[in-house]
Amino acid sequence: MSSIYASAIARYWAQHSDFLTQAKASVSQLSATNVDSSTTTEAYPTLLPLRATLFDMDGVLFDSMPAHAKSWAQVCHEFGFDIEEQEIYMNEGRTAFTTLNVFTQRQFGRDTNPEEVERVYQRKCEIFNAFPTAPKIPGAQELLDQIAADQLTRVVVTGSGQASLLDRLTRHYPGIFAPERIVSSMDVKHGKPDPEPYLMGLEKAGVQPWEAIVVENAPLGVRAGVAAGIFTIAVNTGPLPESALLDEGAHLLFPSMQALAEAWPQLRQLFGLTPQD
Repeated sequence: MSSIYASAIARYWAQHSDFLTQAKASVSQLSATNVDSSTTTEAYPTLLPLRATLFDMDGVLFDSMPAHAKSWAQVCHEFGFDIEEQEIYMNEGRTAFTTLNVFTQRQFGRDTNPEEVERVYQRKCEIFNAFPTAPKIPGAQELLDQIAADQLTRVVVTGSGQASLLDRLTRHYPGIFAPERIVSSMDVKHGKPDPEPYLMGLEKAGVQPWEAIVVENAPLGVRAGVAAGIFTIAVNTGPLPESALLDEGAHLLFPSMQALAEAWPQLRQLFGLTPQD
């Protein structure tokens, strides 16, 4: 399995050879290795000089996407939109404004407006808040504990604009995420799939694209991470086929956060991290 991980990193460097000179200058551990010719015929490093991890929130840290999907589907029905829950998963990561604008353009052939978005989103939040509090995704705490032990910077990059975001993270993941290292829909002009949220995440972490990884569950989030030039790991915690994530450019795919947590000891060796005690 470690050879699969190494090949994925080599593919990343093949895609971003412009980063390689700068990365080699700062990390002596980078070593070249020949990877499968079906991927690339050149020699690229199979290590990443990891310093930060950028996490999506819903569907990665919290098992909240079923409630979000049902809430969006219900409010769209109430306001006259013909939307299936599957479409919510495909549009996950967008800001509320952009999400509604996609649906409005398709259904009515027009753009939405701030007043309409406010009405719809307020009602959506009412529906969502009536659901039981979403639990943590299985395996997320285990992964975060390992990452914290590795002293990697942790950043949350979410399309959510919930006012209770910081409180929620602090309550369920105490000591893991600093308030100044959260990127929400309130912080960006362009949400996912635009790379802006993850570029801001890099800025908040104080690292370069090749010094971070993205952990995402949404196709548009994967696209955003890849567009930001970051090694992007997809975790398929929802109902979508694996192809929905791989087609957006995910460098690695895991079936769950638990699987990623269990793979971390192998992955960390390829991230240039020193052995843990």
